[in-house]
Amino acid sequence: MPDLVIERKQLSNGAVELVLNGYLDAHTFERMESVITDVFTDGSYRLIIDLAGVEYISSAGAGVFIGAHSESRDNGGKVVLLNPSANVREILELLGLTSIFTIAEDRQSAMAALS
Repeated sequence: MPDLVIERKQLSNGAVELVLNGYLDAHTFERMESVITDVFTDGSYRLIIDLAGVEYISSAGAGVFIGAHSESRDNGGKVVLLNPSANVREILELLGLTSIFTIAEDRQSAMAALS
């Protein structure tokens, strides 16, 4: 099963973008949690998560986003999901997460949603 690669980018507006590639599932969700915890520990609660390179997300992977959403919101921030693939979007819809999260189609829209 493919691994998960996470690239962290500091954005000019103080937000952080995480670019994901691979599978976000029961085998990789803990690493994703750890990266998000590090971002929050560093004091940034405005987060863009680029899902264009994610081939598959399980409910465990989606659960990471739910936890991040709550903690971010509690600290005056926001989590925006960027450009999910068709497979990932379908899973987000099935889990009802499209009503919770802002889903942006491009980086400019994602940045605007954080403002």
